[in-house]
Amino acid sequence: MFKIGDYAVCPGHGVAQLCNIEDREVGAEKTPFYIFKLVSNGMTVMVPTASEDGIRGLVGEGEISDVYNLLNNHDVDVDNSTWNRRYREYMIKVKTGSLTEIAEVLRSLFLLKTRKNLSFGEKKMLDSCRELLVQEISLSKGEDKLEVKKKINSYFN
Repeated sequence: MFKIGDYAVCPGHGVAQLCNIEDREVGAEKTPFYIFKLVSNGMTVMVPTASEDGIRGLVGEGEISDVYNLLNNHDVDVDNSTWNRRYREYMIKVKTGSLTEIAEVLRSLFLLKTRKNLSFGEKKMLDSCRELLVQEISLSKGEDKLEVKKKINSYFN
């Protein structure tokens, strides 16, 4: 159970802060909802409090360390399928909300970028994945967003 003021991750949207818990009518019954405000753009997201797969808390230091290790490991095969097939597969990973999955997509796109030009959608996805990582890591560790972004970028320079 989250408390008002807590930060959480809404898969596909990113980090959000819990602003309120409200009862809303769904069908014939009242259902309690978390009301989250996204950090990135201020959009409001409503999630039923009973939802098992809708939201999760911020990651801890261990998972952040795993993400940095993953970003540092460039000894992986890069997907050479068509851009739209890659894009669909990457989108599925991003929508899980898993920081590790998002980091895998970011690494794949950065490595692919060194071999060929990315499509417009892939460029947007690369930026989006980087921003999702920056938001969550900076809030989890209490670090400046710019410093986290520099650290992530340093793995690919």
